[in-house]
Amino acid sequence: QVQLVESGGGLVQAGGSLRLSCLASGSISKIYAMGWFRQAPGKQRELVARINFDGTTNYLDSVKGRFTISSDNAKSTVYLQMNSLEPDESAVYYCNGATIAHHWGRGTQDAVSS
Repeated sequence: QVQLVESGGGLVQAGGSLRLSCLASGSISKIYAMGWFRQAPGKQRELVARINFDGTTNYLDSVKGRFTISSDNAKSTVYLQMNSLEPDESAVYYCNGATIAHHWGRGTQDAVSS
């Protein structure tokens, strides 16, 4: 099993920045990719950014150039640096770890005020 705990969410003004962290524990050697998803009220959960075991990354088109996903393997932590945030990016942000199953954190609420 893999356990994921997010932190770093909060309230920020439009144009501001937030940095999310996701601490992984348990069977982390089985993880081949880590990702950040978000879900706004009334909307489907969507993949925002993903980092694969080989270090390659993928981003939602609308966040390219503003968001950066990174990992610190020594700390078993994945980060999401979010810059130039927009009000419609207010959502619960979830950390995801992929093994033969998908593991989820409980999420962290981010609110961007206009």
